[in-house]
Amino acid sequence: MTFPRIPAMGLLALSAVLLAAAASAGCSSDKKGTSPAAGGSTVDAIAKERGLTPEDVKHAVQQFVPPGKRDEYVMFSSGGQSGQVFVYGVPSMRLLKSIAVFTPEPWQGYGYGADAGAAVLKGGNPAIPANTDLTWGDTHHPALSETNGDYDGRWLYINDRANGRMAMVDLRDFTTKQIVAVPNIQTSHGGMFVTPNSEYVHISSTFPEPWPPGSYADVKEYQAKYRSASAWLKVDPATGRIDLSKSFEIELPPYNQDLADAGKLVSDGWGFIGSFNSEMATGGDSEGGVPLEAGASKNNFDYLHLINWKKAAEVVKAGKAPMQNGVPVISMKTAVQEGLLYLIPEPKSPHGADVDPSGRYIVVGGKLDPHVTIFDFNKIQTAIQNKDFEKSDPFGIPVLKFDSVVAGQVEVGAGPLHTQFDGQGHGYTSLFLASAVAKFTLGPDVVKNGEKPFTLVQTIPVHYNIGHLAVTEGDTAHPDAKYLVALDKWSIDRFQPVGPLHPQNLQLIDLGGGKGPMDLVADMPVGNGEPHYAEIMKASKLKPLVVYPPGTNPGTMQPDPNAIKFGQERVVRTGSNVEIWMTAQRSHFTPDILRVKQGDHVKIHITNIEQTEDATHGFAIADYNIQASLEPGSTTNFEFTADKSGSYNFYCTEFCSALHLEMAGWLLVEPSGSATIGQ
Repeated sequence: MTFPRIPAMGLLALSAVLLAAAASAGCSSDKKGTSPAAGGSTVDAIAKERGLTPEDVKHAVQQFVPPGKRDEYVMFSSGGQSGQVFVYGVPSMRLLKSIAVFTPEPWQGYGYGADAGAAVLKGGNPAIPANTDLTWGDTHHPALSETNGDYDGRWLYINDRANGRMAMVDLRDFTTKQIVAVPNIQTSHGGMFVTPNSEYVHISSTFPEPWPPGSYADVKEYQAKYRSASAWLKVDPATGRIDLSKSFEIELPPYNQDLADAGKLVSDGWGFIGSFNSEMATGGDSEGGVPLEAGASKNNFDYLHLINWKKAAEVVKAGKAPMQNGVPVISMKTAVQEGLLYLIPEPKSPHGADVDPSGRYIVVGGKLDPHVTIFDFNKIQTAIQNKDFEKSDPFGIPVLKFDSVVAGQVEVGAGPLHTQFDGQGHGYTSLFLASAVAKFTLGPDVVKNGEKPFTLVQTIPVHYNIGHLAVTEGDTAHPDAKYLVALDKWSIDRFQPVGPLHPQNLQLIDLGGGKGPMDLVADMPVGNGEPHYAEIMKASKLKPLVVYPPGTNPGTMQPDPNAIKFGQERVVRTGSNVEIWMTAQRSHFTPDILRVKQGDHVKIHITNIEQTEDATHGFAIADYNIQASLEPGSTTNFEFTADKSGSYNFYCTEFCSALHLEMAGWLLVEPSGSATIGQ
């Protein structure tokens, strides 16, 4: 049901409203203001005992999702240094899952011997530098797949800020299926986005590196030898995986490319990348220079990059992009000659570069400018056609005249960063220094209800130091304007102290359909990483599996050739190679004794033959660092060398039945030299 929006009122009146709402939902009470479910306590009594105000109770109702009910939205949030993606229900803000991505995760058996996770992690190791084995990441900017500019619930992509990598998560089972080491990119912060029909996933450099990658150059040669890249990674339309053989990159100047967004509707075919450090500062405070942050903040303007990616794809097809580290790269010179790369001056030290639902307006927040600057795509196209350039940058890239392409500016407050939209003609910008969210109007063609264009509407405090924010369906052509989540970096006095490392704080804000004032509803601590960015989609768009079709390999989502049915279990020895086909079901493994010899190469294929929802098992072997999650219907494969002799218990790690403790067995590794195995 939907609760009414409740104005401030006395607690007794509020109790009556809440109980009436409960009754209309099929609940009952034995007397006015008393609910049996509350143990006989009235809502008034509970509120009085806990010191709750009418606003507190109203907010509790706004956020509340009853046991057994489901949230209207699902939020996919980066997990920061945890290397994972967090999945929350909205409005309840309940954590539903942590998706293992760049970091081994034992509950899901990700990276602990099972092929699906270990192979994905290994596949993300870069070729340059060689022999790099990465086992963690810093997830930053999730990007959901889209169809016609709207989230479609198929795939999720996430970048690794610490390394030049991108991962693909299949939303049929919420597991990571691919990690790609992106050539020619060392780090990426906010450059992730998906084009409106999931043709490409984009990722760009944050800090440039010497080219060719892997070479050395002193930062004294920064302008001459350091470069960035804009990577357009081709999406396989059937699987969602990245196909590097059909991808391409564009060489960019050694500025620090940051938050990026895809054009949509009128600007479809273009990409927009904000940047900072047009000064090309390199730091050196201990060598007689100035700190990087000071050197990179001198100029009044940095550069918004404009890329015509559809035209770039044609340039690659025409053979005008030589290969570099396995991918075609369009040089800056060619990009300028072909008219697919331009720059626009943007306020100093910007972070956001966000495209509104109409595709016409690109909103930029400059961290050191209290305004958001709004550029008009139509004016941009006219300026390009008229060659309305103020100059070229040091690399020959045309710079459009600021006054020719700007639509308006709105003074929103201190430290604007990132903007989302509600589809009602409003933008919402996070204000890092002011610890607030600002709501403002866009251009006259999208403003509704008689509001004045380019005007500040409301500012609401958040707690504290907000980075990014997410609106329901906010990165799409059709935002919902229902909720906004503020991703706050500090929590200070919001929660129980748990030591010097404080949790982050996600705050739920009711947008009132974009028509009412913003209303801060709830706090939610995040104690397992630093979320940076999130996207929120309607839960109804997700069509996840609840069990795998029998014998499915979760890594490929295809029937596994080693899947078996009950009664087909077997052990086959070929010399020093031992291969085992095993089944798992409540409450036993078959076979439950595995006999091998020290030094044997062992392959184990386990099929969970359950087809009951939530009938997950686990498999772990003592002292061998092996752990897997065996979801119903799945086939999981291990491969290891039995290099330690002894008797090792294996068991089900997921509490699966009344006889869960009995779901166990033995791996017997006889010392080398024994003659009993196989006889």
